[in-house]
Amino acid sequence: MNKTLIVITGPTAVGKTELCLDIAKELGIPIINADSRQIYRELKIGTAAPTEAQLRKVRHYFVGTLSLTDYCCPNFSNHPNMPYSLAAL
Repeated sequence: MNKTLIVITGPTAVGKTELCLDIAKELGIPIINADSRQIYRELKIGTAAPTEAQLRKVRHYFVGTLSLTDYCCPNFSNHPNMPYSLAAL
């Protein structure tokens, strides 16, 4: 089985979210967000987090998943919202 990981990087507010949405919709895949601040639901301002409408278009992981009070160094591969173990990728 061929496994491909698509990584989109760049500075804030350059259109990464829309590009990711287009790719994810075309390929029928979820978006696994690796932004260090968008994971926290209290940090919507200043992080350019996806809007509710964008989140409804494609399944997202790690957007607004944690509270700032949950824990500071999450082990993403063991988090209940992780679709698969990182070791399997």
